[in-house]
Amino acid sequence: MTARIIDGKIISAELRARVADEVARIKADHGITPGLAVVLVGSDPASEVYVRSKHKQTQEAGMASFEHRLPADVPQAELLALIGKLNADPAVHGILVQLPLPKGLDSTAVIDAIDPAKDVDGLNPTNAGRLASGLFALTPCTPLGCIIMAKQVHASLEGMNAIVIGRSNLVGKPLVQLLLNENATVTIAHSRSRDLPALCRQADLVFAAVGKAEMVKGDWIKPGATVIDVGINRTPSPDGGKDKLLGDVAFNEAKEVAGAITPVPGGVGLMTVACLLVNTVRAASAIHGLPKPAV
Repeated sequence: MTARIIDGKIISAELRARVADEVARIKADHGITPGLAVVLVGSDPASEVYVRSKHKQTQEAGMASFEHRLPADVPQAELLALIGKLNADPAVHGILVQLPLPKGLDSTAVIDAIDPAKDVDGLNPTNAGRLASGLFALTPCTPLGCIIMAKQVHASLEGMNAIVIGRSNLVGKPLVQLLLNENATVTIAHSRSRDLPALCRQADLVFAAVGKAEMVKGDWIKPGATVIDVGINRTPSPDGGKDKLLGDVAFNEAKEVAGAITPVPGGVGLMTVACLLVNTVRAASAIHGLPKPAV
């Protein structure tokens, strides 16, 4: 048995099309154009690529896109002043500060400064707390994408045994909350968990977000389980060519055991920007007191 491949390209394209429909409806019915502001500090090459992609996809969805580029040596006070300005700008419904920030800047203070209603990265403690309490919250984009991909395979996640490997604030912890909201039974595992392979073998749903290339082996997977691989690990090519991108799961082994699996690249990564657009539309609707959009 070879696993079904959960294609992030197709799922993210469908999601972006639905977002574009909602944006067009909100514009037509209410005269509101959802707006996303992205702040890039410094010139990290990977961050540059992400920001270009976000700008392009925001515009393609019919939203307003605002880019703010600051030098790597910008004073913390100046960055916080820009966030204050964006918080107060009625044309901006979502604010994203591209991480990681250059050395010398306090990312915690920056995230704390973003208005929770505009925190489309879902990292502000207010949104984290609301999510943990089962209230409406803007949710980190990658975990949201993970849930959407799992639901491409299973119409309902209720009662399923899920394991989340990794406990970061960006992926692991919010993903656990989203799974609990779906009524799944959740184990959160990490580097200090005892007998991780045995814990994995009990899971119907495996979410690997540990940041270690091909750590999760094929014999860790319960036959027929759904595997969502969040890892993106750049690994030097043995022949000195272009770096390879590897997930946290040993894909070639796991696909022979799993029922469904996401590839790397071409899986969860593509969902992250699409979910950023979802969050921006949700934020715009909430800020203006409109019903929750159909995305």
